[in-house]
Amino acid sequence: MLDNQSGRKSNKRMIMLEDETLQSGDLFTSSKELTIAHNGETYKLRLTGNGKLILTK
Repeated sequence: MLDNQSGRKSNKRMIMLEDETLQSGDLFTSSKELTIAHNGETYKLRLTGNGKLILTK
């Protein structure tokens, strides 16, 4: 599926929550960075080489 705004491929998948918790490994299955849209703003969540998470605007 193509994302019309950026021209890049967009993947859809489901991630299961257990007790309102998700596992970070389920988020980073195909890359080490993902985009979060929140209140009209865009954030990047990255997984570092040391296994830490970094959230930037």
